[in-house]
Amino acid sequence: MRNALITAAALALAAAPAAQADKAQGFWERLETLCGQAFEGALTRAPEGDATFGDARLVMHVRSCEDGRIRIPFVAGDNLSRTWVLTRRDDGRIELRHDHRHEDGSEERVTQYGGVSPSPGGEWGQIFPADARTTDILPTGWPNVWMMEVHPGERFVYFVQRLGTERAFRVEFDLTETVAPPPAPWGWED
Repeated sequence: MRNALITAAALALAAAPAAQADKAQGFWERLETLCGQAFEGALTRAPEGDATFGDARLVMHVRSCEDGRIRIPFVAGDNLSRTWVLTRRDDGRIELRHDHRHEDGSEERVTQYGGVSPSPGGEWGQIFPADARTTDILPTGWPNVWMMEVHPGERFVYFVQRLGTERAFRVEFDLTETVAPPPAPWGWED
């Protein structure tokens, strides 16, 4: 009986990486179904008194789906500076970078920060703790953790929390209705 339990446990562990990779693939495929589409969002959480987005209209546009890379401009009003860049890694995990540009297309001083999912995550969502590169770019960003969720036909969630503080932003995008895509982000060729 004991050998049967050990064998069953070993088989379960051997299957776990494949199951986890399938979950990451499921998340990726959910994002790919949104390619070319834009959706309006609403800020559902922000630090008290923070006016980063003010009353700006928030739109995400899953603008580019290449092999292993998805680019999602996040537009606040007429500010076309932000793009979320998701990249599939060989180990099945997903990397998130925040690409910030000036209107002339040049990179902002604080750009390319983010992190890599610590595991393949789930098909509904991924988390991205700040990595060493982020700490180099943004020393106060080391306790940041980003999260993205895709609930097909319902909502897309972008969330960032600075661990150990109340500082957090959450934007929920309505996937039930598309909107007109915004202009190309700053620094992109259209």
